[in-house]
Amino acid sequence: MKTIVCEEPYRFAVTETEIPVPKEGEALIKIKRIGICGTDLHAYKGNQPFFTYPRILGHEMSGEIVEIGSNDMGLSKGDLTIISPYRYCGSCIACQQGKTNCCTNLKLLGVHEDGGMREYIVVPHNLLIKADGLTAEQAAITECLCIGAHAVRRATIVPGEFVLVIGAGPIGLGVMKFAQLAGAKVIAMDINDERLAYCKQWVPVDEAVNAMNNPIQAIEQITQGNLPTVVFDATGNAASMESAAQYVAHTGRLIYVGLVKSRISFDDPEFHKKEMSILSSRNATREDFQQVMDNIRNGHIDTDSYITHRVDFAQMIESYDSWLKPETGVIKAIVNLD
Repeated sequence: MKTIVCEEPYRFAVTETEIPVPKEGEALIKIKRIGICGTDLHAYKGNQPFFTYPRILGHEMSGEIVEIGSNDMGLSKGDLTIISPYRYCGSCIACQQGKTNCCTNLKLLGVHEDGGMREYIVVPHNLLIKADGLTAEQAAITECLCIGAHAVRRATIVPGEFVLVIGAGPIGLGVMKFAQLAGAKVIAMDINDERLAYCKQWVPVDEAVNAMNNPIQAIEQITQGNLPTVVFDATGNAASMESAAQYVAHTGRLIYVGLVKSRISFDDPEFHKKEMSILSSRNATREDFQQVMDNIRNGHIDTDSYITHRVDFAQMIESYDSWLKPETGVIKAIVNLD
């Protein structure tokens, strides 16, 4: 089978490898679609935390079951499945609380272990989620949207709250959508006017603010001087993350969704005077997958316009560099293996 390996930053190679053989408790999956995420792009550029080379990228995956043994999950040969990329231990302090997304021994496919940028993959049964009612493309982008759904669940939004989402990339869009579904008044902030226009169309958000045009004044005007009680930073940019606290209302919550390979600091008096809560949000759980799939099935999420670029597996390498450029207008790129 053909496999694409990121051998070092800015260098892919196509290799021929054997089709893997599943062990007991595992299934052989034929990959159908792979979503390209910011994590993949950061790894390609050499600035992804928790990462070593060479590595097979790809953690947003859908596939068809080719071979599977007996299981108690209702899975059969021929089923379309989402492959959850979070390999967890099931016994650590986090897993015992049902928080498998932050398992102390977590191994993320495509980051800590080889991922789905290949024709076939073997995974444990417990990483498979039956994708009934979804297309292969919808199944492949479910994991990306789950990041936003999980972050919103962490924030415990109260309907009617003002929520600011900084960063209008694929993850930020997911945060905005699920904040809206939770009943929030959503404000999008980014430096790209075209992306902000898309937020108004796709979510649609209540307000959009350009971060380059006196954003504090604009946000205070929107919130009648109170600022948002919930702020998400989904930029993956250290400078943005360090300045995000200034947008949080007194008693508010700041949730870091993006991840950077550096230290983050903030002004302690500002933090204390507001009695602010600062939270991190990492990955997603099976509960988040079910929530996202339900919302795709019932038409609450426009998956068609969310996927902006499609390429076949054979053209992936030559297309990859273009996805690093904002001017290409990429939101979500999908690799097709049919």
